[in-house]
Amino acid sequence: MLPDEIIAQLNTEFQCREQQLQHLAALYSSHLPSPPVLNIHGLTATGKSSILRSFFHLSRVPHVIINVRECITARHLLERIVAASLDALDEFHDEKIDRRPYARTENLSALFVNLGKMLEARGRFVLVLDAVDKLREPGGTLIAALARLGEVVPTLSLILTTNLPLTPSTLHSASVSFLHFPSYTRSQLLTILGARPPNIFVTPPSLEQFPDYTPDLAAEDDAWLWNRFLAAVYDSLTKHTGKSLISFKSCAMKLWRPFVEPVVSGQFGTRDFSRLMVNRRHLFQLEDSVLDRIITNPNTSTSTSTSTIPASATPATTNGVTTEPSTPSKPRLSKTTTATTVHDLPYYTTHLLIAAYLASYNPPRTDVTYFMKHTDKRKNKRRAPSAASFSTTSKRTPNSKVRKISRHLLTPSPFPLDRLLAIFRALLGGDEHGGGGAAGCGSGDADCDVDEFETVGSGGGGSGRGGGCVGDGGRWRVNFGWEVVRALGRRVNVEVGEYLVGGVD
Repeated sequence: MLPDEIIAQLNTEFQCREQQLQHLAALYSSHLPSPPVLNIHGLTATGKSSILRSFFHLSRVPHVIINVRECITARHLLERIVAASLDALDEFHDEKIDRRPYARTENLSALFVNLGKMLEARGRFVLVLDAVDKLREPGGTLIAALARLGEVVPTLSLILTTNLPLTPSTLHSASVSFLHFPSYTRSQLLTILGARPPNIFVTPPSLEQFPDYTPDLAAEDDAWLWNRFLAAVYDSLTKHTGKSLISFKSCAMKLWRPFVEPVVSGQFGTRDFSRLMVNRRHLFQLEDSVLDRIITNPNTSTSTSTSTIPASATPATTNGVTTEPSTPSKPRLSKTTTATTVHDLPYYTTHLLIAAYLASYNPPRTDVTYFMKHTDKRKNKRRAPSAASFSTTSKRTPNSKVRKISRHLLTPSPFPLDRLLAIFRALLGGDEHGGGGAAGCGSGDADCDVDEFETVGSGGGGSGRGGGCVGDGGRWRVNFGWEVVRALGRRVNVEVGEYLVGGVD
């Protein structure tokens, strides 16, 4: 395939990126030398990775693309580079290279030697390190050393993709080429998403009932309504919450089906955009479409009957719940009717979150007092002041009065994972089934919850990492408050205030 044909196909697939595609075609042409290193930078969702993958696939240039996010350590990245390069050479040259000389790549010197041996007497090879700035252990000079690969291996061209351009101090060089992928503007976003409009009707109308509504007319109506809908979504929501292509598309697709419900039901026509905006204005006034949720709220969208509804029967909205008009086949919903769905956390996960809160708000020296089996936790509750305390207080002057602040009002402190697990076992009281509270749950369920707790970072969204990995003695800190943990404790019959130092007012 000729370069012009490649560019034309890529321009059709990736709109509004003509300039970047022209630069790539010029830098990596088959009859011109390529730069030893190129830094492609741009924010998330600007098309860097997708365009590179499609460009090199169509141009048939021997290449390999490595996602640096998937590499944990620097050595993992080096070995991944060698292994992926060998696989790419086998595929492009239709041969099988012996892996034994390249079995170990322990450091940068071994990487340079291995790449030099495998690319000796071969043509040009392109190595793409995607998101190299997301490497977990970048080190001081790792990126700078990788940028010198093209200078040591003559047939190797290196591409580094980052969110921000690499500075000369990071690369230890000022002779690096850069290619910028800017964020999409409003007109570009509307052009990209407007090229593939979704259908208004999931099921096409019956040709017997609407003989004049042909597929060509339906496609024209889809494009007409979709483009105006995109402009309304961008101006009302996306412009203020996020301008990336992915977030804009996600927001528009969430709102599209509720927006065209009156058209599908026959209440409005496909060209009644102004009336649709007035009728569906609540969709653009809420933030439900821009919030990422694991569990969807059943009240955010209500199914509408596909039967014809009179134009005067407009759905009413009360407290965010849409009440459809009364029809012979569908009675009106009562204003007092609410669809409440409660999603409880698993038994052991709830105890893990409670233990994390106590580990973050209780001093470590009090763990023996509050969580030892032979200690009665009820004795640690705050008692009425005794005569001795009055005598001690009376000796103080008014200016030396000490005011104590409840611990749940202070900033949470970091804690190690072993302390969390110790408090977690103490809360269970030595009973793996929680005294019957989690009947049917074995120790394997608790272990699975603990493993998931370690993996996602002190509970899925309930707590945040304080730095470091689990195996490296990392410390953790909760990011939820007293009201949340008190509600969690009451669900599993645990009074968290009895275990909190100083109690709760």
